[in-house]
Amino acid sequence: QVQLVESGGGLVQPGGSLRLSCAASGSIFRFYPMGWYRQAPGKQRELVAGISSGRTTTYADSVKGRFTISRDNGKNTVHLQMNSLKPEDTAVYYCNINLATSTYWGQGTQVTVSS
Repeated sequence: QVQLVESGGGLVQPGGSLRLSCAASGSIFRFYPMGWYRQAPGKQRELVAGISSGRTTTYADSVKGRFTISRDNGKNTVHLQMNSLKPEDTAVYYCNINLATSTYWGQGTQVTVSS
């Protein structure tokens, strides 16, 4: 069974940077797209960035130019480099893998952007 574990969250000042990591287990990880989602209190969970098995990427308009998603299939990891962070980026960030018949989620990691 696929398991996803996020890390790298924390408290950072506006304009700062964080690098989130997602460690995956499972034999089919490299064949499917993965993504980073976030959910702030009182808001819907939203897609932040996605990456295909071929490393094609997509980003929410709100993070374009600031965030970069990447994956290392050999190490079973996906990363989200977050630069120029804003208070509105504050949320719990979740790693996701979307299989043909099911979706797996990590437990989430808290990102707080505040002075």
